Amino acid sequence: MRNEERDLARRRLDKELRYYRMAGKEKHFTPELLRRVRQVLGLPMAEVARALGVSRSVVFRLEQREGRGTISLRALNRAANAMDCKLVYAVIPRGGETLEEMADRRKWTRLLGDRD
Repeated sequence: MRNEERDLARRRLDKELRYYRMAGKEKHFTPELLRRVRQVLGLPMAEVARALGVSRSVVFRLEQREGRGTISLRALNRAANAMDCKLVYAVIPRGGETLEEMADRRKWTRLLGDRD
């Protein structure tokens, strides 16, 4: 990818990721999201299990794995679909900066580092 194309792609991606960066700045993430969404929607575990074609114990284990951070994206997506929801995820810079800012910082670090 040429530099101009990369810059344009980075600006577009920064725009798309704007709300994810804002969410990433929150100190408190939402733990046990599957269970909490299921509960606030009033979906019994048996209903989600039926939609997934599995037993209730499998749904329970999915919720546990999500809470521990060991669930796969595929399983998380299937569980979300079973609750008539959509999985959305993003990869954002840790500090809440934009990809543009991060790329500029890396560029300057490399340039200044080459002088030494």
